[in-house]
Amino acid sequence: MHSLRYLFFPSVRDAAGRSMLISLLAVAIIVPILNLLVPEGHFLHVPTYTVSLLGKYLCYAVLAVALDLVWGYCGILSLGHGAFFGLGGYAMGMYLMRQIGDRGVYGNPDLPDFMVFLSWEKLPWFWYGFDMFWFALLMAMVVPALLAYVFGWLAFRSRVTGVYLSIITQALVYALMLAFFMNELGFGGNNGLTDFKDMLGYSVQGQGLRVTLFVLTTLLLLVSFMIGRFITESKLGRVLVSIRDAESKARFIGYRVEHYKLFIFVVSAVLAGLAGALYVPQVGIINPGEFAPLKSIEIVVWVAVGGRGSLIGAALGAMVVNYAKTWFTSALPEVWLFFLGGLFVVSTLFFPQGLMGLIRSLHKRALHQRWRLRQKPLVDEPESLPQTVTERS
Repeated sequence: MHSLRYLFFPSVRDAAGRSMLISLLAVAIIVPILNLLVPEGHFLHVPTYTVSLLGKYLCYAVLAVALDLVWGYCGILSLGHGAFFGLGGYAMGMYLMRQIGDRGVYGNPDLPDFMVFLSWEKLPWFWYGFDMFWFALLMAMVVPALLAYVFGWLAFRSRVTGVYLSIITQALVYALMLAFFMNELGFGGNNGLTDFKDMLGYSVQGQGLRVTLFVLTTLLLLVSFMIGRFITESKLGRVLVSIRDAESKARFIGYRVEHYKLFIFVVSAVLAGLAGALYVPQVGIINPGEFAPLKSIEIVVWVAVGGRGSLIGAALGAMVVNYAKTWFTSALPEVWLFFLGGLFVVSTLFFPQGLMGLIRSLHKRALHQRWRLRQKPLVDEPESLPQTVTERS
């Protein structure tokens, strides 16, 4: 029983892991209750719009955890993880477009509206099968995994590392952005995929589906965290850290470094693809802007602010930074990019371990202060001694 617990629940063996799991389960239960059961107008009611916004933040948290697995634990600074996120989103977007049927602007049940507008005569072969949810979900994992495998096999086998690998990953995501902007490719061009109607027979705008997607996203973050903790706390995780800290020594000892890198890169791509698949129905659109290099750089900022090498910190950084983005883009839109850049510089210079490192240091300081207060100093009381001697005599 103990071995099974270690195999499937390594993340419950420390206070931070237990807090993460309990918090996610609590959020998955409390937010739907406050949305569905608490009447509108009550101060405890959570609007459906807020539920979708929180779901978007949680998708970003899964994406940050995926990047932290390769950057924080293996030292692969990927500036193109938005590619896997966007591919997963397009896979789900294609399914949602197939569900529109004859309710589109042109009323063509066989072709999406943008294909009718561009005078396409038949559905492209790569759209076949996307009328089925299970196939779309499978492609949201397989396509990013396949791209990560091919790219990683070529890059890691050639021993491309450091800044050169980062530049290549950014070139990859930039190439995908340019490709998806083309109308001839068959993915909606610069407008992307939008105007979704149904998902599994339920309205995309419906309250019930929105809450369900939020719960599924919360559970995906929980599963991603558990998978990440299982990998990082195993022998595989120790090898990944050794590759991060001293790749040449790990290779000299006899480890096939490229195999370890390729494995964790593919796992990270699958998690990013699933995050993109759940992101699209909650946001209502997917376009080539998700492949923009700036988007992938923002993911790196999330992880750096939260704490590189900490899965909890990566998720926390993603939610904190995106909440700040929501506030700044509505209140002070012209200040947001300056704030983002300044936040990255400050966190790198003064908080190299991010928010989680700051929380750990404050926690240790509080524990040390509590320990000092509990220590009882030995104080002599000379005035009470004669009285005690007199009483005894």
